[in-house]
Amino acid sequence: MAYERVLLGMGNPLLDISAVVDEDFLKKYDIKLNNAILAEEKHLTMYEEMASNPNVEYIAGGATQNSIKVAQWMLQIPGATSYIGCIGKDKFGEEMKKNSKAAGVNVQYLDDESAPTGTCAVCVVGGERSLIANLSAANCYKSEHLKRPENWALVEKAKYFYIAGFFLTVSPESIQLVAEHAAANNKVFSMNLSAPFICEFFKEAQEKVLPYMDFVFGNETEARTFSKVHGWETDDVAEIALKISQWLKASGTFKRITVITQGADPVVVAEDGKVKQFPVILLPKEKLVDTNGAGDAFVGGFLSQLVQGKPIETCVKAGCYASNVIIQRSGCTYPEKPEFN
Repeated sequence: MAYERVLLGMGNPLLDISAVVDEDFLKKYDIKLNNAILAEEKHLTMYEEMASNPNVEYIAGGATQNSIKVAQWMLQIPGATSYIGCIGKDKFGEEMKKNSKAAGVNVQYLDDESAPTGTCAVCVVGGERSLIANLSAANCYKSEHLKRPENWALVEKAKYFYIAGFFLTVSPESIQLVAEHAAANNKVFSMNLSAPFICEFFKEAQEKVLPYMDFVFGNETEARTFSKVHGWETDDVAEIALKISQWLKASGTFKRITVITQGADPVVVAEDGKVKQFPVILLPKEKLVDTNGAGDAFVGGFLSQLVQGKPIETCVKAGCYASNVIIQRSGCTYPEKPEFN
């Protein structure tokens, strides 16, 4: 089958603990909306407080895993996608395995004996979300697992790779192995800026792998942070996208394409010295449930068409369709079948 294991994702598998909270809760734990951070000491009691919330939901997540699941859903081709990451040997880990397999993704988790499965608090206020990740086992991923013949076989088999920037905090070595393989074998390697803190505090790790990126995804806040960190002195998203696309490349096989989403504003695509903007599907405020997973779903929809060799415009449309579906539901979940054509 032409699409068997065509797309491989690698990242931090996290169980989302999602609940609608109020402004007081955000203040109490010093949380900003529309942000993503790693948990600190002050956040640790928050997970239990959310778990006791009557409207709490548990959803298998983690940025890359979300994108891969959405791509698999959009493709509707059994076994088209694979995913690698680290979970704990516990109830949450078992739940994650069950959920991912039900989604049709071929998962190869490293089971860590010493740490519990990672969790991510998803705090929802007025449909907007903030993410606080407690990586736990996800942080224990080792490149030795990737090098095992049965796992490296997935790298050999795949033609497209996607890794969220969050994985730079865990295993840059694994990212580098996949990036170099992609460049040497004319395969497509893509990453996401993922969060302002990645652009700020993991700048060197991000810069090291940037030359290998054929596609760079991100949102407007991340793009502006990237610009600020690199002293570009511009907040213009189109200009930033263009500059990222023109960054030095490790392989000349593909020209880099930068894709920046801006919530309800048009998607910015920089390619070959030009910038195009694509409108998103606008949603009436009353239909918005939460924005958790919207960016991940956009990437998943985009990749589902990219792996089929579709033009960029179709990829963007599929991304917009997928994120539009996801924001009308709680967490990164979707109906049984997509209605994209």
